[in-house]
Formats: sequence, C-alpha cells, structure tokens
Amino acid sequence: MTANDFIQIGMYLVVLLLLIKPMGRYMAHVFADEPNRITRFGGGVERVIYRVCGIKSDEDMSWKRYAVAMLAFNVCGMLAVYLFQRTQQWLPLNPQHFPALSPDLSINTAISFITNTNWQAYSGESAMSYLTQMAALAVQNFMSAATGIAVLIAVVRGFARKTTKGIGNFWVDLTRTTLYILMPISFVLAMLLVSQGVIQNLKPYVDVPVVQTSTYANPVTDAAGNPVKDAQGNPETKPTPLTTQTLPMGPAASQIAIKMLGTNGGGFFGANSAHPYENPTPFSNFLEMLAIFLIPGGLCITFGEMVGDRRQGWAILATMLVIFIPLTIGVTAAEQAGNPILHSLSIDQHASALQSGGNMEGKETRFGVAASSLFTAITTAASCGAVNNMHDSLTPLGGLVPMWLMQLGEVVFGGVGSGLYGMLAFAVVAVFIAGLMVGRTPEYLGKKIEAYEMKMASLAVLIPCALVVICTAIAVMTPVATATVGNPGAHSFSEILYTVTSATNNNGSAFGGLSANIPFWNVMLSVCMFWARYTLAIAMLALAGSVAAKKHVPASAGTLPTHTPLFVTLLTSVVIIVGALTFLPALALGPIAEYLMSAH
Repeated sequence: MTANDFIQIGMYLVVLLLLIKPMGRYMAHVFADEPNRITRFGGGVERVIYRVCGIKSDEDMSWKRYAVAMLAFNVCGMLAVYLFQRTQQWLPLNPQHFPALSPDLSINTAISFITNTNWQAYSGESAMSYLTQMAALAVQNFMSAATGIAVLIAVVRGFARKTTKGIGNFWVDLTRTTLYILMPISFVLAMLLVSQGVIQNLKPYVDVPVVQTSTYANPVTDAAGNPVKDAQGNPETKPTPLTTQTLPMGPAASQIAIKMLGTNGGGFFGANSAHPYENPTPFSNFLEMLAIFLIPGGLCITFGEMVGDRRQGWAILATMLVIFIPLTIGVTAAEQAGNPILHSLSIDQHASALQSGGNMEGKETRFGVAASSLFTAITTAASCGAVNNMHDSLTPLGGLVPMWLMQLGEVVFGGVGSGLYGMLAFAVVAVFIAGLMVGRTPEYLGKKIEAYEMKMASLAVLIPCALVVICTAIAVMTPVATATVGNPGAHSFSEILYTVTSATNNNGSAFGGLSANIPFWNVMLSVCMFWARYTLAIAMLALAGSVAAKKHVPASAGTLPTHTPLFVTLLTSVVIIVGALTFLPALALGPIAEYLMSAH
C-alpha cells in the first residue's frame, strides 16, 4: 500500500466520525417520546399525514401488531412496483417507449426494492421508463430504508422500556424517518451531486456526434430482414461508419442521493456509480461514500442516547470499525499488489497503470485503486450494493473481502437500521456465551437474556447464513444456473457464491460475469431476498417485545459490562467466528482456490 491509500482511508474515517455524532443525536430527538424542537417544527405536516391516512399516532403497538403493519406496508409496495413495470408501456414519461418487463424480472425487481436490496438483473437506461424509475423505484428507496430504521427503533425501545407490551407505532416511526431524516438530507445530497455534474432532467435520450469516427461490422439483411450469408455460409457484414452516440438522460441525481443515503444501491444506469452521469468526480465519489455510512454510523449514537447510556452506542460503533478497517486495508493492499497472473508473466503493472499502479482492470481512472477499493469495502460492509468498479475484476483476495463482509451478516454498519439490529442479535449471542462461561443468567442493557431471546437472536443470525449455503448448493447443481456463468473453474463458483450472498444479505451488488436475468435466478434470488429480510426483522421484533415486558435488572458484581474494550473484543470475535465457521469451506472453493492457482 502507498501513503496515498492510507491518507484517503484516514481522511474518510475522520470526516465520517465528525458527522455521525451530531447525526446520531439528531435522530434520537426525531424518535424521542417527548416533543422537542425537531418534532414540533414538522408537527403540522405529521398531523396532516396521520389524518389523511387514518393513523392513530398515539397507539402503542405490540410487537405482533408492529410486524403485521410492517409486512402489510411492504407487500403493498411490492405490488405497486410490480404493476408499474408490467404497465410502463402505457404510462407517461416513457420517451424511449420501453416495453413492459417480463413477469419474473418484475417480481424480482419489486422484491429487491422493497427489501432494500436493489439487486438489478437489468440495465436501467435500456429497460425502465422515467415514471417507473421515479414513482416505483425511487419511492421504494425511501420506504425500504424507512422500514429498516423503524424496525431498529422498535428494537431499541424494547431494551429501553420496562414492563410494557408496546414497542412504538410503525406508522409514526415510518413517517418521522421519511419526513425528518431521509427527505431533507437526500435533497441536500442531490443538490451537491448536481453541482458535480450528475444529471437531473426529463429529456429524451440525445444523439451526439462522436469525437472520432470508427467503423463496425454491420450484418447484411435481405428485404425480409433475414441475415444474408456468403458462399461459406457465414453471416455477411459490411463496414459501417459510427458517427453518433446515444446519451441516456433522466432524473438521476434524485435517485442517486437516496440510493446512497438509504443504503439501497440501485443504479439509475447499468454501470451504477461507475457511470459518469451518476458519479462524475472524485468529490462526488467521496460524498457518496460518506452518505452510505452516515445513517448506519449515526444510529449507533442514537442507540446509546435512547437506552440512556452513550457508551453502549460507542461500543457497537467501535466493534464495527475494528472489523471494517483491517478488511478495508486488506482489499486495498490486494488491489495495489496487482494481478498475480500478470506478475507471473513478468509484466510490471506499476510502470504503466495510473495512480501508483496496481490492478486497474475494471476500475475508473478518475478514481484509481485507492478510491475504488475503499468504495468496494464501504458498499459491501453496508448493505448498499452501489459499485464504482467491476467486482468481478478484483484480484482473488480482493474479491474475497467484499464477499466476506456481506457474509458476516451485513452488521458492519450494514443497511440503515437492519445493520444495527443485526449487530444487536450478535450482542445477545455474545452476552449469552459470556453467561455460560461464568455460570449465571446473561444480561444485556439491564434485561435478562433467557431461552426465548436466545432463540430469536439465533434465528436472526443463522437464517441468512443457511439461505446462502443452501441456495448456492442448489445453484451449482442446476445446469440452467451454471450455464449463465461466463468464467470457468473457481472463479465461476465465486460468481455464484457472490450472487447468492449479495441477494440474501440484501446488499444487491453484483460480482459480474453471471447473466442473472433468467427465470431460475429471478425466482430463487427473490426467495432469498424476501425471507432473509423479513424473518430477521420479525425475529428481532419478537425479541424486542419480549425484553420490553421484562423488569430492569440493576447491575451487580457479576454483570458483564457491555461498553468496555473487553466486550468489544468478545462481540468482534463472535461475529468473525460465526462468519468464518459458516463460510470458510465455500470461500476455500472460490476466491482462496483461485488465489492459490493464480499465485503458482
């Protein structure tokens, strides 16, 4: 690694840590039970929304009622997104006259966007109308992010409250998240992105002259449109000059802002944040990386404020950083080292590549290795899925890092809300293990962790792991699935493993090299996305309902402090051990095997 790499990583972390404390305290005020300056300011708008929608804002829901409201809202969103895609050819704001999407692709995309996964088996600029992008996909970018935050706040209330059945009101939490957090910050971020050159318009696509004319082999057809063949039976072609290029337009900036802030990741264009209309400058790249971690990091501070012990929030944040920083250095070092196969051919990658060299395959020269590697670690630590480089072109060990970050359960910052409540499930497991060591009933935040809580936490931890392993095994045994992989050997297994891992952990990024738009992948990945998102959320809501009904247990000499470096070490170890034990055999068949073969 170079000094430039450490400077970029260090500068990012410093700016992030300066922002997340005020962000976290602001969000704590948003969700406070008592009125404050923030909620009074928007109180009039809130009351109008509740009145129009028939919401009883003073209702304190049980965990079951909260879960039913959450599921009902998300299913309605799924149906709306599906209908927009199936009818877009008849709807306005479709200047390119895109047809309807197939049923399997439409349901895959609908589930993808309601689960905050934003997996895309299509290229946005060649498939989606402006109306579908705005009214279906961008709306769900807000709603899926707000759902994750609402569930987290309900879980935190469960630990903060004493002997009560209620954990809050889903509709109020959803409204406040959207009104006070996502909308205003997205607006500011969108304006900053527009200032950097991200487009925001409703123009039809534009044909412009190319800078340098070239020719391509154009197939010759007869009057009926059938290809003409030469004497040898090969398709006949004729050289045709290429003088124009079609530039896609559209309202990109508004969707890019919320895709980053809400850790959604769905790109307006197929190239995602590598596209110059989505991410044109190093400054826009830095803004997008900050936006990804801003809310997940801030929610750690919110957690500490709401449970009445700020140290608890800092301990969770420290755990995330202890895992994130070494893995970020790992992927950067692997990419700076270059492609091992090219090294074996005595090709000096540092003499010709830009920005201090390394593996520049699949990366934008305006970002280079350092910014691309940092973006890779951030987007896969959070369940964002936006990419500014081709992950399929990473070195074997460089590709292992983002894959494993997702396989840890997307709890290292993770998705907005979902990352923290996933980490809290691991915290429950950690205090349970500590309790077994000392032979006493474990406690977390003054609540006894008993059999029911442990079962719910175990389900939240293990269900995504089981789905990844089982569905990957199904895919590699299914010929129609393996036929979609474009690379042989260990790398093809990595592509399949990455795809299932990304969908199941609601990340949405793609390794590439796998054609996922077929019924098999669309259906199986839909199942992975739906079950992983909602079983985990419901398990954590059930845990919250259980601990909310418990009395607060005062700390004693035998209580394990959960804000100390010792607990940070224990929690880090539990997260890493679960990830290693579950996925090390699979990783050995994919990126590790590929590295060993390429290194020799």
